[in-house]
Amino acid sequence: MIKNIVRVEDMTMAYHDKPVLWDVDMDIEEGSRTAIIGPNGAGKSTLLKGVLGLQKTLSGKVLIFGEPVKKVLKRIAYIPQTGSVNWNFPTTVLDVVLMGRYSHLGWIKRPGKQDKKIAMEALSMMGMEEFYNRQISQLSGGQRQRVFIARAIAQEAQLYFMDEPLAGVDKKTEGIIIDFLKKIQEEGRTSVVVHHDLNTLREYFDHVVILNKRMIAQGEVKSVFTSDNLGKAMMIGGNYV
Repeated sequence: MIKNIVRVEDMTMAYHDKPVLWDVDMDIEEGSRTAIIGPNGAGKSTLLKGVLGLQKTLSGKVLIFGEPVKKVLKRIAYIPQTGSVNWNFPTTVLDVVLMGRYSHLGWIKRPGKQDKKIAMEALSMMGMEEFYNRQISQLSGGQRQRVFIARAIAQEAQLYFMDEPLAGVDKKTEGIIIDFLKKIQEEGRTSVVVHHDLNTLREYFDHVVILNKRMIAQGEVKSVFTSDNLGKAMMIGGNYV
């Protein structure tokens, strides 16, 4: 039986009284690899932030695992856009990944031997274990993205929200990230990814949300990723994600 792990009803959001999203309803199927696509300014990143309670909504209801978001934060990992992070902050790769353990530890207890083992395993999964003692400011863009995902892996979440994790990364990093998404899907876990490359959508994802301030379409890629829906979202004819 199909189970929706995320349910959004009538979400409306605004910046400085200017509406960004209107009356969005969205369902994310458990165990799916779901892409969110839409033209620039469609509200894709805003939608993620609204779902996670990182940005205030004007109206709407969000349930994750059937509960309000605040009750299930330990089960959710969020990877923001790399451009929103201060990469000059003086910290090592391992310390960044260990931040993923804080939801299990609380902010007072320090990470122990088992937490460091989990963090190193996460770095290994991303092909970054040899950089564990490197300052994050010394990494390339693709390497930084892999560290961020390693942090999410260390959190041992069931649901992953990622905001354009493939933007500007090298092909090796892109392949590692997609392999990770497929691996967690095999384990029954779910990913929701803001994505910008329509050419790889069918290969990388099985579900898609097409957005342009309003919900245009959502469902299985093979059913809703059509030229008609892309036209409605103004993603063809000179407009791009």
